Amino acid sequence: MKKFITTIRNIFSIEELRTRILTTVYLLLIFRLGSFIVLPGIDPVVLQKADIAQQGIFGLLDTFLGGAFSKASIFALGIMPYISASIVVQLLTVAMPYFQKMQKEGESGRNKINQITRLLTIVITFAQALGYLTTTIPTEAILVDLWFFRVSSVIIITAGTIFTMWIGERITDKGIGNGISMLIMIGIISRLPAALVQEVSSRFAASQALLLILELIALFFVVMAVVLFTQATRKVPVQYAKQVVGNKVYGGQRQYIPLKVNAAGVMPIIFAQSMMFLPGMTAGYFAASSDFAASIATTFQDYTSWQYNLLFVLLIIVFTYFYTAISINPNQIADDMKRSGGFIPGVKPGAPTSEHIDSILSKITLPGSIFLAIVAILPALAVLFNVKIEFSQFYGGTSLLIMVGVVLDTLQQINSYLLMKRYEGMMKSGKVKGRSQDIAVA
Repeated sequence: MKKFITTIRNIFSIEELRTRILTTVYLLLIFRLGSFIVLPGIDPVVLQKADIAQQGIFGLLDTFLGGAFSKASIFALGIMPYISASIVVQLLTVAMPYFQKMQKEGESGRNKINQITRLLTIVITFAQALGYLTTTIPTEAILVDLWFFRVSSVIIITAGTIFTMWIGERITDKGIGNGISMLIMIGIISRLPAALVQEVSSRFAASQALLLILELIALFFVVMAVVLFTQATRKVPVQYAKQVVGNKVYGGQRQYIPLKVNAAGVMPIIFAQSMMFLPGMTAGYFAASSDFAASIATTFQDYTSWQYNLLFVLLIIVFTYFYTAISINPNQIADDMKRSGGFIPGVKPGAPTSEHIDSILSKITLPGSIFLAIVAILPALAVLFNVKIEFSQFYGGTSLLIMVGVVLDTLQQINSYLLMKRYEGMMKSGKVKGRSQDIAVA
């Protein structure tokens, strides 16, 4: 405890770090306040009774947005359109030579890609806002003219998303941590106090205090396992040839390429969850005329059924391989190593190096995808053990992975400031490794 207090004192003794932390808190506070401002022309009481984000993809979005989606606030879509645009641009960068060329242009190319991402965000926000207002908001909750409400609300929601995007960029530039990830994490964490209070109340009401303690112990070990999984890397040794320049010898040192076991992050779970609504939705159209279709629709609407979770696990494994393949290019790594005079001991440069890296990726991706699938179905398993649905979401899935990843990244950045100022408080209380290691290629 003394070391922790010393670390906090050291953190706030650094003026730049203190300013960044306070700026981050200030911007996150603005974001949370905006999520409670309801769109003009809506009756919040009627909207609350409608419960528009009870489950499914809407429930997932509402979790990421900290309740802004179900409240129909000015930040109803939050940062999600920007994330969608970023994913689209990232896929285009892999598939289209034009975007690949821009990515290799350095700072100017990245600025062009960022500008395209912002413009695409506006287009996606317009489309999603219109769909959100027409299909999700009940007409009985609208107090003004319908068309006036929809036109004005589309503009307001789009402006809210752009403002949210600006907040995220300001946190990245002037605050601490990754701004976009911080906004998602703060939305998820905002649900934790209410979920915990509800779980504690229900357990004490049923005289099940021991079960509550076991739940918290299980949650602790799940979080620790996810931390280990998030930081797990396979280090590929890279040897650099010695070069004589004048009277000095450069190079000759051995470095490593840290290939992450979970290189895909939470994206496979997000992709798989978006696909899991198709079986139940498709079968629902034929449920009236077919008992088999009705059975399928009922089965896949229950996310605790073994059929749902089996398909969910298979999709996560497939998407993990897919996203890892598009995010890590062994050919590019091998080419960069060859240009910088590096090689993997025992492996020839060029194509053999690319094949060696690809083989390692294939081997570590399988256990990574299986563990990711287990983490994804943990909330369903928690519900089977009578954990409340709201609290079960923190036992795994995208919520837990995002929170752990953001916290580790933020701690690593804070740790870097402490190291620069030669403070050792954070180092003694626990060094954060594996989150910001550089790939040892040019």
